[in-house]
Amino acid sequence: MKKQILTNSRLNECCTRIKHDSGLTVCLYPMSGFSSAFAIMGTRYGSVDTTFKTNEDADFVTVPEGIAHYLEHKLFEGEECNAFENFAKTGAYSNAFTSFDTTAYHFTCSDKFADNLRILLDFVQEPYFTDENVQKEQGIIAQEIKIYLDDPGWRVFFNGLGAIYHNNPVRIDIAGTVESIAQINKELLYRCYNTFYNLNNMTLSIAGNFDPDEALAVCDEMLKSSKDIGLRTIVPDEPAGIKEKRVSQKLYCALPLFQLGFKMPAQTGRECTRQYMIWNILLDSALGSFSSFYSRFYDEGLINDTFAASVFKGRGFFLPIVSGDSRDPDRISEEVIKELHRLKKDGIPKEDFEVVKKMTYGDLVGSFNSVGSVAKGMMNAELAGTDIFDSIETAAAVTYDDVMQALEGLDTENSSLSIIEPLDRQ
Repeated sequence: MKKQILTNSRLNECCTRIKHDSGLTVCLYPMSGFSSAFAIMGTRYGSVDTTFKTNEDADFVTVPEGIAHYLEHKLFEGEECNAFENFAKTGAYSNAFTSFDTTAYHFTCSDKFADNLRILLDFVQEPYFTDENVQKEQGIIAQEIKIYLDDPGWRVFFNGLGAIYHNNPVRIDIAGTVESIAQINKELLYRCYNTFYNLNNMTLSIAGNFDPDEALAVCDEMLKSSKDIGLRTIVPDEPAGIKEKRVSQKLYCALPLFQLGFKMPAQTGRECTRQYMIWNILLDSALGSFSSFYSRFYDEGLINDTFAASVFKGRGFFLPIVSGDSRDPDRISEEVIKELHRLKKDGIPKEDFEVVKKMTYGDLVGSFNSVGSVAKGMMNAELAGTDIFDSIETAAAVTYDDVMQALEGLDTENSSLSIIEPLDRQ
């Protein structure tokens, strides 16, 4: 095993990063004073990873959309019992999620840590797919997809992504479509599992009240050696410009929902972390809840407390987004763009920048008081090619000039507005 100690002088904290002989990266962060432990095992595999190649493939392979999410659903189901049932016996809480670029499985417990870690490492390494259980799951996931087709918040988001991106699979629902999941069979699931659940493509992160030596002993016991298969994924070529300027749909909702997205080039590694911090500070300073913009239009009743500005980022996409409810989505969109242009000219108030930067830094420091946040943070950083302390250092280093330079480079025309309008009830 190769061991590396990562330290941070600002927090006076450290964690251990280990490249296990099996190929798995293991990140350990013991936290004194906590009663629980949180472990999460993730793979660099999400809904955007529909085209891939390994050393054994002559060319790139494309699989149906939604297969990463489908695989996550099925992996808990073993030949003899369900992994949820095993966790329930030990008193642990367990769950899983699939995002655009990650799939992860986790548990939290205050007792029997080693037993729970064995359960996690066992079922993640032991897929069990049959024609029957794969077919059964299609109906369950199809129903889930149909439910979200009528969800205003879900639709305003994905309609917006569909208007911004021409080819990037991020525009497709994480669960896929009813048509795409109908193409999934056990052979495709095993193909994707053996490709993306290779331990060289995965990370195990543990934080909280646990014994690191015990955790490594369980890893030595349970992990199977994996050969690096040279996995490569690609995202289809994406034009710089948006696909559509405005999209709308009618659904049952009390007020119109809107999402204004600004298309920007994708970022990777530490530069992605840097741009993410810059843009979050920028958006909060310009449009956040204590800005003059927010106060003016809140008092006018054009926005409410659902109004938010954030950054949507991941492997192959980077998108500042302004969203919320509004009785006049087109006008608030115009006012947001007008305000950004004004601030380009007049500058963001420096006192606002300083307050937001301190709040951002404080929130990051506060996240280290949660075992779940620390474990997830280690995993996310590792899968992105950084480390958990990068966000702290990056936030501390952001300058006013960084924020103004980013704002001045923003092309507000390269944006798209998604709206969900209320559907009249009969």
